[in-house]
Amino acid sequence: MDVSSFALRLPDGRSLDVMVSGPDGATPLVFHNGTPSGGEQYPPFADAVAARGLRMVSYSRPGYAGSTRRPGRSVVDCVADTAAILDHLGADRCYTAGASGGGPHTLACAALLPDRVLACASIAGAAPFGVGLDFLEGMAEENHREFGAALAGPAELQAYLEHEAGAYGTVTGEQVAEALGGLVSEVDRAAITGDFAEFLAASLRRALSTGIWGWFDDDLAFIRPWGFELDRIRVPVTVWQGGQDRMVPSAHGEWLAAHVPGAKAMLLPAEGHLSIAVVKFGEIVDGLLDAAPQP
Repeated sequence: MDVSSFALRLPDGRSLDVMVSGPDGATPLVFHNGTPSGGEQYPPFADAVAARGLRMVSYSRPGYAGSTRRPGRSVVDCVADTAAILDHLGADRCYTAGASGGGPHTLACAALLPDRVLACASIAGAAPFGVGLDFLEGMAEENHREFGAALAGPAELQAYLEHEAGAYGTVTGEQVAEALGGLVSEVDRAAITGDFAEFLAASLRRALSTGIWGWFDDDLAFIRPWGFELDRIRVPVTVWQGGQDRMVPSAHGEWLAAHVPGAKAMLLPAEGHLSIAVVKFGEIVDGLLDAAPQP
């Protein structure tokens, strides 16, 4: 699948790295990548989207790769960026999905672009911080250290991420599973092979090629209010979460499914944080198409 990329200049002077694949003029599926990662598209995912007659649209959030940083951004700030991308593409309507750290961002678009979003999927996405859910329970030690640093303050988070970026910034496909350490369960390690391992490594390298700031701003956004209320969501949402997830435990998916109005829960006990998308991506896209209102 051919992927075209371009820099989109925004009215405030910032620039976003945008990537598009699939049939020209088709309805977009806007995909919000995880944390940390850029806007790269995994070819089998792009192929699955195109096979269903859609365009796959992705972008690097501010601070990642070539996208201009927006210090202090909130999760909700992605909505204006997403709308600008859709306007540039001449697309009135879209589907949206987000994996891991992209999950809160896809939900923001569902909440605040109700006239444009046809259906939404959160894939191994995090729940909000400070809402009664024990945010860190069930996460691997690496996430306890990362979010512990975020809660300790910007200086502590910067120091932690700069240390971690030293390994991630040069990681290879052969090294990426080991570099993720305890964050990946056995089912996830089994998925991190071949082309998918190379894709993960390349996405990490490119995301951090201009520094840690996209990752830094993501982490701070996750422990602050997201800037919108989940109960505003009126478009169809499906919550996909794996029971073997050590990055975003299944309790997050259960909480989201209970607090997003009308959400459909796809809680899969045998899947992990990464394997759920690798194994189920075609079904995820089919679910979006099935959930959308019929003309």
